[in-house]
Amino acid sequence: MSCTHLLYLHGFRSSPQSTKAQQMAAHVAQHWPQVQWCCPALPPSPAQAVRLAEEVCADWPKASTVVMGSSLGGFYATVLSQRWKCRAVLLNPAVHPQAHGEVLVGRFPMWHDPTQFMRFTPAYLQELADLDPSRLHHPQRILSIVARGDEVLDAAELEAYYADTQLHAVDGGDHALSDFADWLPLIDAFLLAPDPG
Repeated sequence: MSCTHLLYLHGFRSSPQSTKAQQMAAHVAQHWPQVQWCCPALPPSPAQAVRLAEEVCADWPKASTVVMGSSLGGFYATVLSQRWKCRAVLLNPAVHPQAHGEVLVGRFPMWHDPTQFMRFTPAYLQELADLDPSRLHHPQRILSIVARGDEVLDAAELEAYYADTQLHAVDGGDHALSDFADWLPLIDAFLLAPDPG
């Protein structure tokens, strides 16, 4: 069954106003008007972020739901796809983010409104560890897009962790996936295809 419901999860210090989230929302509205779209503003707490996503999608048919996430949102999308046994599209997804407290813990301005701040506490690292899947079940249900030029995440770690997924790793690029529009045909084909699981 092709995608009927699409959940987009933004990354660290980001919001539904992110460039990719806005591009995807416009793309879905134009090309996938029959698909129910949701992109919630996620709280800093990983446990609360995943709980919110589960609440807003509680009545969605998981067999035709696709979870899409960027960076830390890609980690959350991985968590939910494993719980729901549904498909996922990951954009430079974070891998084992609890190991990177040195860049996560602190008080930070939001990317799309520097007058707003978020605080990520040391306790949230344990929440990430508690969420982290021990392994990927049905990795063929996951489309992973990795830019080897990512200046934030270790692309080699991403490629190794998601090696058995539908992995597309490319030289160059950046963490923001500035060429996101070029990936939309591949994402469309994935959304249109039946669940390979």
